[in-house]
Amino acid sequence: MADDFLPPALARELPVALGSVALASRRFGLVVVDEVNGFATVGAGPLAPAAPNAQVTQMVAETDRLARAFLNRGAPVLAFLDSHDADRPEPPYPPHCVIGTGQEELVPALAWLEGAAGVTLMRKDCINGFVGGIGADGRNKVVDWVNAARLDTVVVVGICTDICVMDFVLTLLSARNHGLMPPLRDIVVYEPGCATYDLPANAVAGLGLPPTAAHPQGPAHHMGLYFMASRGAVLANQLSGL
Repeated sequence: MADDFLPPALARELPVALGSVALASRRFGLVVVDEVNGFATVGAGPLAPAAPNAQVTQMVAETDRLARAFLNRGAPVLAFLDSHDADRPEPPYPPHCVIGTGQEELVPALAWLEGAAGVTLMRKDCINGFVGGIGADGRNKVVDWVNAARLDTVVVVGICTDICVMDFVLTLLSARNHGLMPPLRDIVVYEPGCATYDLPANAVAGLGLPPTAAHPQGPAHHMGLYFMASRGAVLANQLSGL
């Protein structure tokens, strides 16, 4: 886990436990959240890493490995691509992943997903992919994807652990509990395949941003995992049966 700078008190008071999840006897699918240039390619936009980041690099590599393994097993993959119209801002964030800039496209290492058999790409214009999956007809594309494949387990990876990944997972848990996807049992967050960004408090002050913009990578990643687990998600650092 990327918690090298995690305050000991945080780890002690808000524990995060990772384990192994066996997939062999399950009907499983993979959800990839926003691994696009605007969030994961160095220098690609205002919300992209300014320099190579080990957590982001690991996320992309693990996602590539998992996506290939899932597809080889005939398991479906759903990939969210954050994509915004230039005239529709998403406060409090600056314009990002605007359609036509290239920021909204998958990172080069995952570009092969586009057009691959078994992969569904879903562009979303908001933080929460579950909400972004609501079409003009009122149907939810995420619900339809889960139910069509009769999935009992959804594995989630992506960026950011404590923002888009967390919002999606928490809403998916509520939708499951509400009975919208009867086969769905477990939402598994695969920690090595998740990442978030680093913006420490001293950098925030130097940029003239409000204190609430502070976002130290280790604690933010940990808190995202903690809140997902506290609401019923399964946290994993190993997946067997692929």
